[in-house]
Amino acid sequence: MTEAPVLPILLMGIANFLQIYLIILLIRVLLSWFPNINWYNPPFSFLSQLTDPYLNIFRGLIPPIGGLDFSPIIAFFLLQFLVQLLAGFSSSATFF
Repeated sequence: MTEAPVLPILLMGIANFLQIYLIILLIRVLLSWFPNINWYNPPFSFLSQLTDPYLNIFRGLIPPIGGLDFSPIIAFFLLQFLVQLLAGFSSSATFF
């Protein structure tokens, strides 16, 4: 019986989690285009609590320019880079 390597499975699990988080982040950014949304209502407050801590990291680095918040773009690029990095490591980790 051959045991599956733990590291590639763990890395792919983290990459899959980050992919799901990217989708949640995209939903959050798309909903921010609608000014009538009350972010204190239950479904939106959960979404806000889930994504705002990550977005606030980049909001502190890049101030809004002309009233537009470009920080989610950097946040998306970083998460996508991490997903690709983890996927690459998980495929190469099978040789260890």
